[in-house]
Amino acid sequence: MEFLDLPPLVSARGTVRLPGSKSISNRVLLLSALADGVTEVRDLLASDDTARMLEALQTLGVKVEPLGGDAYRVQGCAGDFPVREADLFLGNAGTAFRPLTAALALAGGSFKLSGVPRMHERPIGDLVDGLRQLGADITYLGNEGYPPLQLKPATIKSGGVVKVRGDVSSQFLTGLLMALPLTGVETTVEVVGELISKPYIEITLATMARFGVTVARDGWQRFVVPAGSRYRSPGTIYVEGDASSASYFLALGAIGGGPVRVEGVGRDSIQGDVRFADALAQMGAVIEMGDNWIEAKAPAGGLMGISLDCNHIPDAAMTLAVMALYADGTTTLRNIASWRVKETDRIAAMATELRKLGAEVEEGADYIRVSPLEALASPPEGIDTYDDHRIAMCFSLAAFGTALRINDPKCVAKTFPDYFDRLATVTTAVPVIAIDGPSASGKGTVAARVAAALGWHYLDSGALYRLTALAAKRAGVAWDDEPAVAAIAAKLDVVFEGESISLSGEEVGEAIRTEEMGTGASKVAALPAVREALLFRQRLFRRAPGLVGDGRDMGSVIFPDAKTKVFLTASVEIRAERRYKQLIAKGIEATITPILQDLRERDERDSQRSVAPLRQTADAELLETTALTIDEAVAKVLGWAQKAGAE
Repeated sequence: MEFLDLPPLVSARGTVRLPGSKSISNRVLLLSALADGVTEVRDLLASDDTARMLEALQTLGVKVEPLGGDAYRVQGCAGDFPVREADLFLGNAGTAFRPLTAALALAGGSFKLSGVPRMHERPIGDLVDGLRQLGADITYLGNEGYPPLQLKPATIKSGGVVKVRGDVSSQFLTGLLMALPLTGVETTVEVVGELISKPYIEITLATMARFGVTVARDGWQRFVVPAGSRYRSPGTIYVEGDASSASYFLALGAIGGGPVRVEGVGRDSIQGDVRFADALAQMGAVIEMGDNWIEAKAPAGGLMGISLDCNHIPDAAMTLAVMALYADGTTTLRNIASWRVKETDRIAAMATELRKLGAEVEEGADYIRVSPLEALASPPEGIDTYDDHRIAMCFSLAAFGTALRINDPKCVAKTFPDYFDRLATVTTAVPVIAIDGPSASGKGTVAARVAAALGWHYLDSGALYRLTALAAKRAGVAWDDEPAVAAIAAKLDVVFEGESISLSGEEVGEAIRTEEMGTGASKVAALPAVREALLFRQRLFRRAPGLVGDGRDMGSVIFPDAKTKVFLTASVEIRAERRYKQLIAKGIEATITPILQDLRERDERDSQRSVAPLRQTADAELLETTALTIDEAVAKVLGWAQKAGAE
């Protein structure tokens, strides 16, 4: 499984220009296609969802011309798609599937609509029932009430009243409203029950108005589309920044100090999720807002848990569930039943992953309650994302205080393909000094002294491989049995406390320092599966205020973002002499020749292995210690670290 390891974050500050709103982007694309005239769409979101809509429109014969960057020219078809028969695959894009179902059901023609397996689990029956009331001919090709669908030409009924449930998904009402101008007759839509996700209906009505169709309304229960309504191009239309995506960066500012500013949405936004800023203010965050920007920073007294009806911010509310980990007091998010029918069952998924972090979570049909915890856990299996972009982005916030693995991180492409790159531009991670070098070069001694001088944590990565070799030997597992050794490495019961190292409760500091375990460490370290098993375990050593790590691949693989990287080496003869003196000082008999031969063999093995070979990276400082004292080497590293910090 593909994964992304996030470093532990210590602060957040900066400015982010938001990508276009997914909800607005797909609404604008569809109405541009249905309109009379040519529309230039600017600031369109580049994502999986919009890609599915663009592909569908082009399959239907709509002329869509990319203008470069995030701009497109759409030649409207005035409600009459040139292609009358097509199979459309829409992935897991609800913002494309639901509106296209409605438009194609009323536009005339024969169409098959399908998606990924999860889309075939997302209900669409209420939308289909509403369309059938208008005379649409729709057949379920699988389970009743769910995609895939077969659409055939409708027999439109005039002057009707359509009833649709409002408590499952606002996308059903959105689809109906956007498609009704295609009928040419006055139609009234009555919402049965409470309408959830009301802000998304506001987006729909505002976007329709931009294209010349004004919907009369009676509160949230009754909507009337006048006879003769037709879409007309507004010429050029700009897509607002995504207010749901803004929530992650505003939350970063509230948790990580800030200020963090998002540009592209502000007090004039038509998106309901912009009110996420109000929820942050209730938690204590300091919020400032302009016409097209919002800024958040942490409160002096810390964040507070809240109880909130989230009907007005259904997507952004997910961010609050993770923020609850950093708040004083329990947070309860209510009226979130729509989470159950999104890309995954978001209530269940959020509860499961929050519990992995050690949180106490209670979930119900339409609520989730999260109690804070003293310290976050770091699940070695990582945070699962359920092919849901918002879960991946929400849980990135949990990297404050601990390293965190995000599984299937590319799912963010649905709405925010470069999200993790943007995250890195406004966050500061726990600093690392990575010291790599061959065996007996003195890197361990230098690294330990640098860590002591700075008051930072220290990682002797070689010790983990020595511990693996020792554990394998005790289990009777050969060092070249890759699957078995990897299984042992993944479950090492190790505790580091100062100078003490224990394995399964037994002190083994001396046992792992023998020449035999050094050879074993070199051999097991050459096994890709073993290195993979120990990768995240090593990254967990990265804790505030900082870490000094020594090994063979600290700068190249384990901590590639380290600001200070050092490749520490010495001649093999000097290294053999140092090792010889170490052994003699410990009362261990030794001769120089076999030590020299062993080091040469280790150098060869470490530099030639297929995974993470020992090498100096292009951004690492070379520290040749053949003629240096330990104090001189330590001073060099501290100087480089000070310079890197100043930069």
